[in-house]
Amino acid sequence: MKFGERIVNIPNLLSISRIVFIPLFIYLMSLRTLHGWVGALAVFALASLTDLLDGWSARRLKQESEFGKFIDPLADKFLVISSLVVIIVMDPYLEIIDFWMILIIVGRDILITVMRYLAIKRGASLQTSRFGKIKTAFQMTSIVVIIMIYIVRVSGFAETHRSVPYWIMLGVTVLTALSGLRYLFVNWRLFLPEKKGDRAN
Repeated sequence: MKFGERIVNIPNLLSISRIVFIPLFIYLMSLRTLHGWVGALAVFALASLTDLLDGWSARRLKQESEFGKFIDPLADKFLVISSLVVIIVMDPYLEIIDFWMILIIVGRDILITVMRYLAIKRGASLQTSRFGKIKTAFQMTSIVVIIMIYIVRVSGFAETHRSVPYWIMLGVTVLTALSGLRYLFVNWRLFLPEKKGDRAN
């Protein structure tokens, strides 16, 4: 994979920062304390904010790049998937996410990554839409809400029904699946054998 432009710029650094935040998020979650969860919430919220700022800054500063288009969604995937896995592993008390939900979310991301690779290999671009961004925003918002629900519970501030996080994650899973199906419907030709003349000049 070749990137012909400068990689180190503000939008790309913002995207990379989401990956850098992951170990700190994991550490704070591993503390299994109220303060740890509050810190993890702050870190995740800040990391999610960079998802808005990298695209805005790229357009504002005229620093859109092929590397940016590659690292932005990849950083989203790492952040969301690692956060969901950490929530399950570090605090099984939540009991909110069925294994099949994780399989769908991870499977969708693997599918898109393969399709993006096939598109790059053919010198083409993967056809995207705002639906993918909406899906990511919904995933991140849902994780924030789930952590907030747990904080409210353990602090004794209020009681919430135990099924609320489950239904939130079910909504995330359904939206993620629909997003993957849309990508597959629009870009299905990438899975066909490449013919002479198909490669973009």
